[in-house]
Amino acid sequence: MKIVATVVDAREAALAAGLCPDLIEARIDLMKGDPAGELPLIRTAFSGPVILTIRSTPEGGEFSGGPGAWWECLEPLLRYGDLVDVETPCSAYGPRIRRLGKGIIASRHTEDMPAPAELRRLERELRSYGDIPKIVVRPRNEHDLLDLLKFTLEAERPVCTGVLGDAYRFARIFLPLFGSELAYTHAGTPAAAGQFALGDFKKIQALLGT
Repeated sequence: MKIVATVVDAREAALAAGLCPDLIEARIDLMKGDPAGELPLIRTAFSGPVILTIRSTPEGGEFSGGPGAWWECLEPLLRYGDLVDVETPCSAYGPRIRRLGKGIIASRHTEDMPAPAELRRLERELRSYGDIPKIVVRPRNEHDLLDLLKFTLEAERPVCTGVLGDAYRFARIFLPLFGSELAYTHAGTPAAAGQFALGDFKKIQALLGT
């Protein structure tokens, strides 16, 4: 399991670096300043791998453009990242991203709770163009959560799973124990409801002895 700290500017990157996450996720869609100005500073503040993410509005972000506009925004910034979060509608750009030597986190964020068979289908679809499939869902009850834990435990590695919202935010702690490759935290600006602060997550991790 690797801890990811989501940041929206260089100040948050510096704060996160002091707590030693494994990776930083630069949420380009949430940046108030010019990403072309922030990203070099983020790279200076943190020496580890950086994920570039432009999250679409249908999947919980603030980017409202289509795949073409997404690529237009991303392409000049690729030099600052090591991995790119790529949602399914933008998967056609995967080969270009790979040719530039970047890894791909193939992601799907849904307000639904897919059935077990659908989770497996999503995993196959995402793995077809990405290095790490990332599936984030909204469990409706404890049975849904058990299905997600079972899926995570049995899925091919690597895989990343997560939950939306506050109701089952504790699953953000448990899913890595069942095999989720990445645990997303924040360094000041939560990227989603229920996301733990990096420092709090590491304290819980220490208490659990993980």
